[in-house]
Amino acid sequence: MPRLNLSADDVLTTTRAVRKRLDFDKPVDMSVLHECLDIALQAPSGSNSQGWHFVLVTDSDKIATIAEYYLKAFDAYEAGPAQPTKQHLDDPSMAPTQARVLSSARYLADNLSRVPALLIPCCAARPDTPGLPQGAVASIYGSILPAVWSFMLAARERGIGTCWTSLHLSFEKEIGTLLQIPDECAQVALIPIAYTKGTDFKVAPRKDLDSVLHTNSW
Repeated sequence: MPRLNLSADDVLTTTRAVRKRLDFDKPVDMSVLHECLDIALQAPSGSNSQGWHFVLVTDSDKIATIAEYYLKAFDAYEAGPAQPTKQHLDDPSMAPTQARVLSSARYLADNLSRVPALLIPCCAARPDTPGLPQGAVASIYGSILPAVWSFMLAARERGIGTCWTSLHLSFEKEIGTLLQIPDECAQVALIPIAYTKGTDFKVAPRKDLDSVLHTNSW
């Protein structure tokens, strides 16, 4: 599939969390994913450590097993206080948006086994190490998250949809065993990957900048 030839601003403002518009039936060329990952490797990392690893899963049986774990984690999440419709309760105008978010998230949980590929980014240090200073934790995440976002932006430019998820981490050890990920490496996300049904994604509604910007003091 040809690239979409989007501007940097277009890519940055229209890379959505894609769930209901994932095309489960269209295979994703491995060479295209390698292109996106090559771009991801240009992201910054603390002290230029480049302590990242990327587990790309295309085996349908392994995807199905991971999807079973994810669905269990999602069911618990949906029943808990952190799910979308229980957020922004002080702003009734957000209710329709939050309901759509939950519906979309449920759709992904129910259909994750159908995606052609999953990406699990990992870092070579564990942020959950007891006694690790907050600065070190921030450095670990700061040395992997920009690379993952670069991958997602590159995928968008190529007509591929992605979605940042992390619920699988409730079963990190089980999934790590399935994929032979070393215990000392921490999984940080689970990214479903598929071409999108259409490529016309829009800018999302967001809080006004003035409500979140603090200049020189809070």
